[in-house]
Amino acid sequence: MDHRTLGRSGLNVPVLSFGAGTFGGSGPLFGAWGTAGETEACRLVDICLDAGVTLFDTADVYSNGASETVLGAAIKGRRDKVLISTKAGLPMGDGPNAAGTSRSRLIRSVDAALQRLGTDVIDIFQLHAFDASTPVEEVLATLDLLVRAGKLRYVGISNFAGWQIMKSLAVAEKHGWPRYVANQVYYSLLGRDYEWDLMPLGKDQGLGALVWSPLGWGRLTGRIGRDRPVPETSRLHATAAFGPPVEDDHLYRVIDALDAVAKETGRTVPQVAINWLLQRPTVASVILGARNEAQLLDNLGAIGWQLSAEQIRVLDAASTVTAPYPHFPYRRQEGFARLDPPLTA
Repeated sequence: MDHRTLGRSGLNVPVLSFGAGTFGGSGPLFGAWGTAGETEACRLVDICLDAGVTLFDTADVYSNGASETVLGAAIKGRRDKVLISTKAGLPMGDGPNAAGTSRSRLIRSVDAALQRLGTDVIDIFQLHAFDASTPVEEVLATLDLLVRAGKLRYVGISNFAGWQIMKSLAVAEKHGWPRYVANQVYYSLLGRDYEWDLMPLGKDQGLGALVWSPLGWGRLTGRIGRDRPVPETSRLHATAAFGPPVEDDHLYRVIDALDAVAKETGRTVPQVAINWLLQRPTVASVILGARNEAQLLDNLGAIGWQLSAEQIRVLDAASTVTAPYPHFPYRRQEGFARLDPPLTA
């Protein structure tokens, strides 16, 4: 298993990590993701550790804390072998202080997560969303307090806009508070919006991308195509409305390219899609969301080989969409293009 430095930090993370949103699943969204109990979760963790996957990601909102609880049970007795990443900030109830990242909420959320996970420290703690009602200074001062207390080691964000990240980094630098080093982002061949603003920001400011839903919200499993309708057993029937939308024409164009490259390489569609992500700039780790052993073992086959430059070109061409303003002039007009050199990994 290869490792990469997480952003501008000293922490090395495996290029593949495991998303525990499938643990303890309940409700219309998380129940469709997966319902692994402690026994099955232990087996999945065993497979991960045998393959060198040592980073496990979860969140308090995943099945109302059940994901953290099951993950904590699955890693019991081997905490020193794993890195734990979790998130807080989304609603955990209906009360006036049950959402957001105020000082009160953050302290309570971290303490509750530590208890559920059965540990005394969280390796990577990320804010699950930007809280516009709480001053950035309050958020960062609280994170500083929690880091100094030894409850958090590194901090990051997820689902933030570029200006929200930059404002936070400026305030952190001004006061000497911990800087964000991780940005957990939606990124796949079906959703490349990350590339417009957040990827250049991450490259410039030292934020490593932890990629969620690398298979386009379950659409790039190899089970869907122009002549392969969504199977009756697919979770997309229950979850599609919760995730990023994808136009059918775009979906099938990308899948056609993936099918061709998969056939050429002798790999599966998910393996090709994940391998493509691992060659993108700023990506530190791709989070696998496997529901069972078969899916996990297949996803693990995404490493140990590389797509060729021509295969990457084919996938890039199929998945590219028109850039939003103000980006499209830099991609279309010669004078602008000279001012926008391409990112390198």
